[in-house]
Amino acid sequence: MSGEILTVEECYAADRYAAALGTPTLTLMENAGRAIAHEIAARFKPCKAAVLCGPGNNGGDGFVVARLLAGRGFDVRLSLLGALDALKGDAAEMAARWDGAIGPLSGDCIGDATLVVDALFGAGLSRPLDGEAARAAEAMNASDAKIIAVDVPSGLQGDSGKPLGDACVKADVTVTFFRKKPAHVLMPGRALCGETVVADIGIPEAAANVCSLFENGPALWRARYPWPKSDAHKYARGHCVVVSGSMQSTGAARLAARGALRAGAGLVSVASPPDAVAVNAAQLTAIMVKPFAGAKGLADLLSDKRLNAVVAGPGCGVGRATQELVGAILASSAAAVLDADALTSFAGDPKALYLLLRDNAVLTPHEGEFERIFPGVLAHSQSKIEAVRAASAAAKCVVLLKGADTVIAAPDGRAAVNTNAPPTLATAGSGDVLAGIIGGLLAQGMNAFDAALAGTWLHGEAANCFGIGLIAEDIPEMLPRVLQALHSS
Repeated sequence: MSGEILTVEECYAADRYAAALGTPTLTLMENAGRAIAHEIAARFKPCKAAVLCGPGNNGGDGFVVARLLAGRGFDVRLSLLGALDALKGDAAEMAARWDGAIGPLSGDCIGDATLVVDALFGAGLSRPLDGEAARAAEAMNASDAKIIAVDVPSGLQGDSGKPLGDACVKADVTVTFFRKKPAHVLMPGRALCGETVVADIGIPEAAANVCSLFENGPALWRARYPWPKSDAHKYARGHCVVVSGSMQSTGAARLAARGALRAGAGLVSVASPPDAVAVNAAQLTAIMVKPFAGAKGLADLLSDKRLNAVVAGPGCGVGRATQELVGAILASSAAAVLDADALTSFAGDPKALYLLLRDNAVLTPHEGEFERIFPGVLAHSQSKIEAVRAASAAAKCVVLLKGADTVIAAPDGRAAVNTNAPPTLATAGSGDVLAGIIGGLLAQGMNAFDAALAGTWLHGEAANCFGIGLIAEDIPEMLPRVLQALHSS
């Protein structure tokens, strides 16, 4: 399986596609239940298990799980939300194949079970849990039992990754089918799902061809990664320029520059205002310092076409002067990464920034910066994915919204969610390093979308390699280990 992520409606369409090619939906349901039972049996010895079934197809999967677990020696207690004679279609057929007792769903239906299968509601849920379903969800969360969710934990909406109300199951393991949905990768859904297992239930791979949303990973961009060639020299690997702030705000630029150098750029320079040249020069060795004065000075510097990528924003300061620097950068031919102050400087007139942008630019805001340059977009979107796609279309360039579930989108609608970033990345300067890594990849000729994808994944993997105690300075120093493992795999 690849990294495609399908919306709820696309998953329904995949079921229909399989049925049209001759795989009955009843077979898909049987296969789904079998996959869940297999995952449970692989993790747990036979024990007391409570299977909680809802009134739809998710409940039908639950009936299959109950039957197969009982056949494996589990002591199964099944509870149903609603009346048995109200079940329809495949769910009714699977209920008929269950020869055990069926009790009513209630807040105490878990009893002394050590394992609970949450088969109440799937990803297509459209309203908050209430009544006995809400009480059952609360009971599951309060119990010490291991919770196995079918498709998504009940109460979680499949496309937004957000609970629909106050009641939502927190699972230990979630088993979904064919492909992940947005709720499996977006926060808080990813945390509520626990470990997500994607099971093959017989849907043809071609059903995923409609996909334009992916879980970020090397499979998406490895084939275009700019590995050094045997005859490579530094001038063939690009020259990334990082724009420094004034004397008291130079550290962020140096962090970004180190990220660009470790990402493989052949040359890296810090473009430094006159008052910061001495402090930057004292701190840098392999990275050069290039003095400039104001937007005109930066434009003159970038007239050298060999300087083919620019990172601007970290430590630059907020205001008109930074706006003018951004204008000079985007008037050049260099690929650009705009972060932090380079974005916030346009908070009063974001459309002025949109008019300057071009397709070889990458914007890397966190949520606060995103709101400043795309006001209201996040609040009025169903999901973070939808918001970043809308922002990318408006800006006509790649937009990367940072977070535990970083989302990257291109103007053509392609998008990816990054899931490998550890919480240790919540440290001062880590975003500056990310901007630099992306800049270094742009300097080597990667296109903007691939550079944003690869840079984000490498950034997360470097943090994972270091572990607890990470500070921003450590991230570039972990990149050689990450790149070596990637190159060897």
